[in-house]
Amino acid sequence: MEKIYLSIVIPAYNEELRIEKTISNLVSYFSKCSYNWEIIVVDDGSLDSTCEIVLNFISNDSRIKLFQLNHLGKGSAVRKGMHESKGDWKFLCDADLSMDINNFSRFLSDSSSPNHDICIASREVEGSIRFNEPMIRHIKGRLFNYAVKVFTLMGIQDTQCGFKLFSKKSSNILFSNQKFNGWAFDVEILVIARQSGFTIKEIPINWYYKEGSKMTLIKGFLAVVDVAKIGLNCLLGRYKRLSD
Repeated sequence: MEKIYLSIVIPAYNEELRIEKTISNLVSYFSKCSYNWEIIVVDDGSLDSTCEIVLNFISNDSRIKLFQLNHLGKGSAVRKGMHESKGDWKFLCDADLSMDINNFSRFLSDSSSPNHDICIASREVEGSIRFNEPMIRHIKGRLFNYAVKVFTLMGIQDTQCGFKLFSKKSSNILFSNQKFNGWAFDVEILVIARQSGFTIKEIPINWYYKEGSKMTLIKGFLAVVDVAKIGLNCLLGRYKRLSD
């Protein structure tokens, strides 16, 4: 069995309108790369034809795999995908592929591996560009990130962009200790990473706003509540150093 260098993990929930184009674009891009790769789709209890579309791809390409869960939240789907993936590097990829996939070379290239344990896409650091994002959505995102900084004292500019690259070691440790299944799981993972001494780099990307976000006002409120809980866990020392 050939060693897999890169796993692409896609959490999906009712993505029948987008998943086909996303997988097609990913296959087209990574087929040009010199290393071995796999795509892991984790369906979070979709009620539409998401799984059927993915299964059609699987019938023609063994590098694509599907895991199906009950609907527990994006964090649960990501954790499952990270556990099932085999790559030396594991790339979390939102199903809408709102990042220009050509930006992936900023994370990982054919010629070299990253100098950091974790590389996260950022829409806020210098060099990043947002396209077509409604102002109200941008404001909501900035308010959420402000809450992250207040409750966790973490100076990362954009915790919620859905494109993140993890080394196998960091992935195995972080996702084995992840507790939150909702939208704040990114924050918890990055908090544990900082507490455990893993290095994190923010990567500027070209990001395109796309309709169809699953985030609602209620989910946003619950995410802020979870961030506060994560901050409390920090104060209580519940995220001990895990990388040793």
